[in-house]
Amino acid sequence: MTTAPPVRPILLEDILAARERIRGVITRTPLIRLRHNITGVPEIWLKLESLQPINAFKLRGAANAVALLSPEAREKGVWTISAGNAGQGVAYAAREAGIKCTVLVIDKAPETKIERMRDLGAHLIKAPFDACWQAMDDRAYPGIEGTFVHPFDDHDFQAGNATIALEVMEDLPHVKTVLAAIGGGGLIGGIGAGMRHVAPHVKVFGAEPETAAPGAASFAANAPLEFPQWQASFVDGAGGKSIFPRMWERLKDTVDGSIVVTLDEVRRAMRIMAEKVRVIAEGAGALGVAAALQGNVEGPVVCVVSGGNIDLKKFCELVVGG
Repeated sequence: MTTAPPVRPILLEDILAARERIRGVITRTPLIRLRHNITGVPEIWLKLESLQPINAFKLRGAANAVALLSPEAREKGVWTISAGNAGQGVAYAAREAGIKCTVLVIDKAPETKIERMRDLGAHLIKAPFDACWQAMDDRAYPGIEGTFVHPFDDHDFQAGNATIALEVMEDLPHVKTVLAAIGGGGLIGGIGAGMRHVAPHVKVFGAEPETAAPGAASFAANAPLEFPQWQASFVDGAGGKSIFPRMWERLKDTVDGSIVVTLDEVRRAMRIMAEKVRVIAEGAGALGVAAALQGNVEGPVVCVVSGGNIDLKKFCELVVGG
C-alpha cells in the first residue's frame, strides 16, 4: 500500500497552469445546443468531451498528471486503474511523453475500450471490479510496479479536469447549472473546483445511474457512503461502489449534489443526442443529459458528455431498444 499525499484545495493558478500545460495534447471541445423541444425541460448545451483524441475527458487530467511527473517517476513507468477511459488517457499521455504504461483493467470493461488501450501501447492486466476498486484505495496491486497515476483521487488529474469549467464559462457566461457524471468523482470534483473560482453562483450537480449512486447517498447523509445495492450495467464509465473519504473532502464544498437517473432515462438521453445532434455518447456520457431531461434544474444547463467510447452495435441495441 502506498500512502496518499494530503488532500489540498485546487487553486485557480493550478487550473490556469494545467490549461497551458495540456494545450498541445487535448482538444478544446465545442459547446453545442441540444434543441430537444420538450416542454418543461430547460435549455440544454452539450460540452462534447467525446471529441477528445481518446473520445473521453480523461485525457485532460492524465496529460496534466503525466506532464508533472519527475524524471525519476517517468523512468519507472506509469500505471493506472480503469474500465477504459482513464486507461486510454494515461496511455495516450504516456505514449506522447515516451513513458511505458500499464493499466489494471476491470475485467468487465467493454472490448472496445480494451482494444483502444492496447492500441495506445499499454500493457493490460485484468482483475475483478472489487479488486480494482480496492487497488484504487491502496494505490498498489500485486505484481505491478511503477509510478501510480490515480484515475480520480489525484490533485493534478483533477486540476486538468477543471479546465472544462474555464471553457464552459468562456463559451456560455450565462450558464446556471452544470451536470456531469460521477464515477470516482474526479470529473465533477475538478469542474466544481473550477466553477467555485470563476463562477461560484453556478450550480454543479453530479449524475449517477440508479444501479450505482453512492454520490447521491453521500450528499443526502453529508458523509461518504458505500452503495451496497451496486450493480454492473452498460453505464460502465461511471458509478462506483462508494465515495472515497478523500474524495468527499473535495466534493462536499464544491458540488451541490447528485441526481439519480434510471437506465431507461440514460438510453433515452443517448437516443435524443443521436437523433438531434448526431452525437454518440456512451452510458456515462449521457448521464448529465438524462438528469437535465428530468426538468428539475435551472437553465441554461451545460451537460458534460464525458465520453463516447461504446461499441456501435451495443449503442444501436441500446438506443433502438430504449
